[in-house]
Amino acid sequence: MSAPAPSSPSALPAVSPPEKFSVWRVVLQSFRGEQHDYTTAPMNRAVLLLAVPMVLEMMMESLFAVSDVFWVSRLGKEAVAVVGLTESVMTLIYAVAIGLSIAATAVVARRIGEKDPVRASLAAGQIVLLGVGFAATLGLVFGFFAPEILRAMGAAEATVRLGTNFTRVMLGGNITVFLIFLINAVFRGAGDAVLAMRTLWLANGLNIVLGPCFIFGWGPFPELGVTGAAVATNLGRGIGVLYQLWHLAGHHSRIRVVAHDLRPDFPVMATILRPAWNGIFQFAITMTSWLGLFKILASFGSTALAGYTIAIRIVTFAMMPAWGLSNAGATLVGQNLGAGQPDRAEAAVKLAARFNVMFLGVVGLLFIVLAHPLVSLFTTDPEVLALGSRALWVVSLGFPFYAAGMCLEGAFNGAGDTWTPTRLNFFCFWLGQIPLAWALAHPLGLGPLGVFIAVPLSYSIFAVLAAVFFKRGKWKLKKI
Repeated sequence: MSAPAPSSPSALPAVSPPEKFSVWRVVLQSFRGEQHDYTTAPMNRAVLLLAVPMVLEMMMESLFAVSDVFWVSRLGKEAVAVVGLTESVMTLIYAVAIGLSIAATAVVARRIGEKDPVRASLAAGQIVLLGVGFAATLGLVFGFFAPEILRAMGAAEATVRLGTNFTRVMLGGNITVFLIFLINAVFRGAGDAVLAMRTLWLANGLNIVLGPCFIFGWGPFPELGVTGAAVATNLGRGIGVLYQLWHLAGHHSRIRVVAHDLRPDFPVMATILRPAWNGIFQFAITMTSWLGLFKILASFGSTALAGYTIAIRIVTFAMMPAWGLSNAGATLVGQNLGAGQPDRAEAAVKLAARFNVMFLGVVGLLFIVLAHPLVSLFTTDPEVLALGSRALWVVSLGFPFYAAGMCLEGAFNGAGDTWTPTRLNFFCFWLGQIPLAWALAHPLGLGPLGVFIAVPLSYSIFAVLAAVFFKRGKWKLKKI
């Protein structure tokens, strides 16, 4: 019996070749604001779709910080002092807002991963209520006592007179800070990263344009001096918040908040506040550890402080985009844990960390090679230039560790495990970085160089310990 004749090629079913992964195609797609299921999309694609708008969002934040100081510096050193003193108090507001934002992203991402948009919207509504409540309380107290706060920070009476209105507008109008942080955190948790990006580009773009108009009275705008910077900031952020609320009401957003979601629901608020308290403390530890380093450097005079300040400004400018990749990893962790896919959540963090290490590794190498010309853009003083270049060179050595550490920290926060990075911050920075900097600078006689060395060392230890806790995997079991 003969074998059956083989089918002709034309009778075989057509098989479509697998779609080739294109980085540029995915990057362009990330700007469209389309909704995607990040619990099933290919991992490279999921990370890029989230990371690109988040990176660009953070880049605009960096640009605004530089632009704001640029215009205010034209008014003299007293105006710069007012901004610096007020910003140091604003870090308390940022700590609360960022702590709540960490919890907001984790809770919303978990609900989206569970395919429960109704509870995600309820959580978003409660987050807005919490933000308004905290902002109103802090705004009333800080705004009323603005001149006393400046005096408590050591400002001279001339500076107090010049800066009281600026400080009052910034502290009293902090609701724009809270809402823009919190609603963007909701968008990120839901996977609507492009909405968060557009919000900050709108708000900070307006800040940049309106800043000099209100400061110097260009065109039809009143000349308000340093107070004009505060007016422009709050006006820009306020318009950004209106844009957010429009989307939050259901326009092109995965989250749709209705009137019912804005009625106080105390069990849901408690779910948000539990990880938020640790998030607030986590950020406060980081901020106060930097203040500790400044205190040690102050013993070596204004030259050391100026050089280190310039170096850290440059470092921070590079770090902001890297936080975008960290935020992408946090969103993917929350959504995939909600979908019951802990291994996929872990894989997302590893991929985000790999991209971040590559990015910051290249930036760190450039900073090491170009330290002197970069610092020379900000100062012509030879002593400040020498110390600033050395600080930038030394701090940049730790960039790969910073990259990995921030992604691992984002993973814990995205899972709702805010306690682990809080403990690590406490031991590595309060009990590690500050004593180490003091010991290297004074008893061991390295001076300012000792403080510079303590920064990459402490962050490297943080990254190694974070990797150990990450590998143990207890964060995967966190329930929120």
